[in-house]
Amino acid sequence: MTWLVPLPVVMPLIGAALTLLLVGRPRAQRWVSITVLTATVAVAALLLVRSSLDGPLVVEVGGWVAPLGIVLVADQLAALMLVVSAAVTLCVLVYSIGQGQADGHEETPLSVYHPTYLVLTAGVCNAFLSGDLFNLYVGFEILLVASYVLLTLGSTETRIRAGTTYVVVSLLSSVLFLVAIGLVYASTGTLNLAQLVDRLDALPDDLRLVLQGMLLLAFGIKAAVFPLSAWLPDSYPTAPAPVTAVFAGLLTKVGVYAIIRTETLLFPGGRTADLLLVVAALTMVVGILGAVAQSDIKRLLSFTLVSHIGYMLFGVGLTTTLGLSAAIFYVVHHITIQTTLFLAAGLIERRGGSTALDRLGGLARLSPLLAVLFFVPALNLAGIPPFSGFLGKLGLVQAGVADGGALAWGLVAGGLLTSLLTLYAIARVWNLAFWRAPHPDMPEPGDPVRAARTDGAEQPHEDPEPAGAVLPRLMIGSTAALVAFGLALTVVAGPLFDISTDAAEDLLRRAPYVEAVFPDGAP
Repeated sequence: MTWLVPLPVVMPLIGAALTLLLVGRPRAQRWVSITVLTATVAVAALLLVRSSLDGPLVVEVGGWVAPLGIVLVADQLAALMLVVSAAVTLCVLVYSIGQGQADGHEETPLSVYHPTYLVLTAGVCNAFLSGDLFNLYVGFEILLVASYVLLTLGSTETRIRAGTTYVVVSLLSSVLFLVAIGLVYASTGTLNLAQLVDRLDALPDDLRLVLQGMLLLAFGIKAAVFPLSAWLPDSYPTAPAPVTAVFAGLLTKVGVYAIIRTETLLFPGGRTADLLLVVAALTMVVGILGAVAQSDIKRLLSFTLVSHIGYMLFGVGLTTTLGLSAAIFYVVHHITIQTTLFLAAGLIERRGGSTALDRLGGLARLSPLLAVLFFVPALNLAGIPPFSGFLGKLGLVQAGVADGGALAWGLVAGGLLTSLLTLYAIARVWNLAFWRAPHPDMPEPGDPVRAARTDGAEQPHEDPEPAGAVLPRLMIGSTAALVAFGLALTVVAGPLFDISTDAAEDLLRRAPYVEAVFPDGAP
């Protein structure tokens, strides 16, 4: 079954090439994109099953034997990330197609939208599967180049300005990552992750700390951890709604994934564990305080995105099986829920003409279905029982209590405070946007609405549209599918925690990964 391993990378790249060839035939582009992403979900699910039964699956790219060649490794962690990311990207694509059809732009989409979206998917999958530091860098660069294009769709002044900030920060993190790669290779003579396990262990402690710090700094910027997160709230809210959703759900989690992979495989029990816990606490608290202060739903959700990255770092910093297992579970939960909320925010903007809280109201009466689509994932994000957000936070709290250290107890307190403030922020959105009387400036069905266009259409993004079509079926259906997926995480929380625990144990043991790549021992 190892032939399945490269398919999540290869299929989107082939799909991107096909959609480029189909320029001028938007309907064919849409069907190619949907078919490719559906197949990617199926392959990722098969990889998760096989890796759970047989251990990590390894492919040597081009037939070049490791460590000379690049390897792709699908262990339980990578396969789980593939399943969730592929499912999310599929739903977001359907959402964007529905919006394009509703806006009357389905026959004139930007020709680069579908190819770029598929290239982004390929970059994400390559990063998850990479068994080589340089190939991980390549995966980051693929997804970042695609994200530059998606972030500036429409070429409005606001998006270009935000995109410039995003590009500068991304280039900085990429340069730091590349420098770290050079230092690692100069110190060990290899970039293969499995081979680095023994070679890094043989280095002096101070040198290992420098290499670990460089990688953490690069990945910390990509993951938007405090104080390296100031760029995110200004960049994401200006992008089209589907783009913002997939960015919020996936791109920062690729950075978190890289931290999990390198901290457990290359630097186990490192001297940065306490630093990670401190950064986790600051990320949680400062992020949620920023969210509470916002008056726009998209910016509020962007700050909660930053805040909840802290929960994942909490589990990684504990360096225990229970903590790492809860962190993996929380990553899966957060990818799904954060993406869902940004899609719901796009629907709110469409129905209400704005995401500014002082210009909204009465949405619970005007659009009960939209109210449900926001309310359920919002409660999940806040960690209300019995949703997966509560279960993930409960696992992290148990891990912190089991650790018993002062920093761990501080993180437990910080996590509980963050959860309460998240609930407050969400309740505030609900009260102002859904519960109170409608704002007098809100459009009635049939009135023209000026809302940001989010499908990458060639027509100006500020063109008015009839509000009678503000909730298209495909947009509602894809958002509802992600809401259902989030609820399913609660239903299958037991098996999902089992997979997370198995993945955490394998990560901390390191031997399964190394033996899968080098059955006869690392050279």
